[in-house]
Amino acid sequence: MSKVCQITGKKAITGNNVSHSKRRTKRKFNVNVFNRKFFWPETGQWIRLTVSAAGLRNINRMGLDAALKKAAAEGHLTEIRTLEK
Repeated sequence: MSKVCQITGKKAITGNNVSHSKRRTKRKFNVNVFNRKFFWPETGQWIRLTVSAAGLRNINRMGLDAALKKAAAEGHLTEIRTLEK
């Protein structure tokens, strides 16, 4: 599983660990991502998305359908996995 948010497009970035003596070594700042299930009322089915904490706030604020349309327009939404009953 890649650590990329399907709503916001956030992904890991690189930076430095800085020790007390100011020595720098490379490190990675990962994204706070979750695998979550959402009910999509427009299609009447459950979907599974990999979303960050900021993506969850966007879905709560805008609604699932609007957030999915915006993510698809920006190119962040790669695929939508539906859950079969």
